[in-house]
Amino acid sequence: MRTLKTLTVTILAAACLALPAGWAANKQTAKPKPYPLTTCVVSGQKLGGMGAPYVFTHGNREIKLCCKGCLKAFQKDPAKYLKKIEEAEAQAQKAPKAK
Repeated sequence: MRTLKTLTVTILAAACLALPAGWAANKQTAKPKPYPLTTCVVSGQKLGGMGAPYVFTHGNREIKLCCKGCLKAFQKDPAKYLKKIEEAEAQAQKAPKAK
């Protein structure tokens, strides 16, 4: 039994050492794309109007909602809301910048 435990620990240690260097660190250090809107993508309410916005990351994108209650609607159809965010981002890039 003792040999089996030693063998198991050795195999697990070897497996951990075989992971590419920085593999776990890269997942956590990748910065999500910032949220470009000043309103909630679900309700259209101004962020901060109901207290601190509910902020989370979806994929590689930061999402800000006016409240945690909007999370359920976002989770039902995230593609719909991500498309709205991307369209708003594209509009902002097209708009002439004030000098």
